Amino acid sequence: MHVRRLLGMAVVTIAMSLAGWWVFDLLTPPQHNPFKPLDLAIRPGIATGFKLGGLSKSPPLCFALLDKVSVTYTHVDRQSENPACGIANGLTLDQSLTPYSGTLTMSCKMAASLYLWERHVVMPAAAEIFGQPVKRIETLGAYACRRVNGAKTGRWSEHAHGEAVDIAGFTLADGTRVMVKDDFSDFSPEAMFLRRVRDKGCGVFSVVLSPDYNAQHADHLHFDMGAFAICR
Repeated sequence: MHVRRLLGMAVVTIAMSLAGWWVFDLLTPPQHNPFKPLDLAIRPGIATGFKLGGLSKSPPLCFALLDKVSVTYTHVDRQSENPACGIANGLTLDQSLTPYSGTLTMSCKMAASLYLWERHVVMPAAAEIFGQPVKRIETLGAYACRRVNGAKTGRWSEHAHGEAVDIAGFTLADGTRVMVKDDFSDFSPEAMFLRRVRDKGCGVFSVVLSPDYNAQHADHLHFDMGAFAICR
C-alpha cells in the first residue's frame, strides 16, 4: 500500500509538471519561450539570446533562418595561419535589410543577430526619432585577426572569430549622417538615436560597447556575440 501511494504521488507530480509545461508553452510568447524555435521576424525577448547562442551548434538552422527573411550571403570558411583566428560556417554579408558601407565577413550567428538589431531596433528608432529610414549603416568592419583593442598581447578579440562588428554611424534617407564620433555625447535627436540603438542592442548582442565604455570606442559602437555580457 505504501508503494502504491508513492507511485500515485509520482504520477500526480509528473502529470502536474506536464500540465504546467503545456500551459507555459501555450501561453508564453515565442520570443520569451526557450522551447519555441527562433524567428528573426519576431522582436527579441527574454529567450532570444539563448536561442541565438545555440545557432553556433546548428549551422544549417542558422542559414535557413537567414534564407527565410531574405538575407543574401556568400558562404565563407575563413581559415587563418594563426590558430587563434578564423571562421567556420561563416559568410560574407551581401544584402541584409540595410546596405552597409563595407563588406562584412562574420559568423552566421552574428549575421542573424545583426539582422534582428536592424529590423527590431534600428528601423523603429529611425522612424520614431527622424521620421525616415536609415539608408546605409556605416561600419568599421567585422572579422579581423587581432587582439582586444588591437593590443600586441592579451585576449583575442571576438573580431578574430567573426563574432563582432563595429558600427561607426548611419546615413538617413535624406542624406543626413548620424555618427558616433560626432553625435553620441550631445543632447540632440542624433544622440538620442545612437543611445537608443546602443541600449536596445543589449537585448540582442552579448556585448555592447560605446563611447561610455572607454576611449577606444569613442568613434563606434561595438557589438559581439562572445561569452561575456557587458552593456555600456
